[in-house]
Amino acid sequence: MTNQQIVLDVSNLTKRIANRTLVEDVALQVHTGEIVGLLGPNGAGKSTLLRLIVGLVRKTSGEIKISGYHIDSQYERAMQGVGAVIEGPHFYEELTGYENLRMVSILSGGGSEDRIMQLATRAGLVQSLHQKLSTYSLGMRQRFGLLQAILHKPSLLLLDEPTNGLDPAGIRELRAFLLHVARVEQVAVVVSSHLLAEIEKICDRVVVMRRGQIIGQYGLEELVQTSMDQARVVFEVAPYHQDLALMKMIATYGNAEVVEVASYPPGLERVAIQVNVRADQIPSLHRIVVQAGVDLYSMRVKQLSLEEQYMAWVGGEHVVQSVES
Repeated sequence: MTNQQIVLDVSNLTKRIANRTLVEDVALQVHTGEIVGLLGPNGAGKSTLLRLIVGLVRKTSGEIKISGYHIDSQYERAMQGVGAVIEGPHFYEELTGYENLRMVSILSGGGSEDRIMQLATRAGLVQSLHQKLSTYSLGMRQRFGLLQAILHKPSLLLLDEPTNGLDPAGIRELRAFLLHVARVEQVAVVVSSHLLAEIEKICDRVVVMRRGQIIGQYGLEELVQTSMDQARVVFEVAPYHQDLALMKMIATYGNAEVVEVASYPPGLERVAIQVNVRADQIPSLHRIVVQAGVDLYSMRVKQLSLEEQYMAWVGGEHVVQSVES
């Protein structure tokens, strides 16, 4: 994507509230036609970052430029090129889909009759345009929100957890629409999610956030290769004091932890200790265990899945108390 135009340029972005740091020193660039996934557990700062970009939250420090315009001094010009669904799509429920789109078209100064019909057809909503929004299913509302956000032909599209509540069919339809927006309309897209499986299907690049910071950025091919290079090794040893000593020795390779204490007849009890390592570290790790003289019953090696690699990145966090407001 290096030969594409930079649409979103964020540098040294920080947001603090009282003694809490919600986003810290974030740097991010997104290019024309690129889909970037913001990945991280709840409370990682993903939603706060999106809100900062569109000015819903005031930044503490840093710089945000959209298509070359600074949001501090050229906010209106910058926002003219932005489409966003950040806090869920909002509509006039008693108006029809078509009436909602006409209103958006008038307010944004963009979106002809032909474009409305073209996007509605692409989103699979053309048959529902003259129904009230209150009758739309969740999947239809999510796609309609996306249609509404790109009606004025933005250069940047921001989406916060767009697949929330969707069934597999709805997720598939939304995914196809997003790919069309990025590839055909050449819109730079940023999608926030905590679902790695969905992100890897549509994104060119993944940005991993944890506790307000970006802890890694990976192209999709690099992400897959990184996962293939990682392994989880489980040692089954006798549970004497030596299991603690072993953990200290292998902890230099990764986070060692006891994952299972097996009940056997007296004298045959065993403890399973696991550690995540690079695949090329396995031989030397095995030598350390053997040379330590522990009673080793078994050693199992498993390649880490992308999901397991993600959990290793974010430190096993599933849900964190959200302060994103």
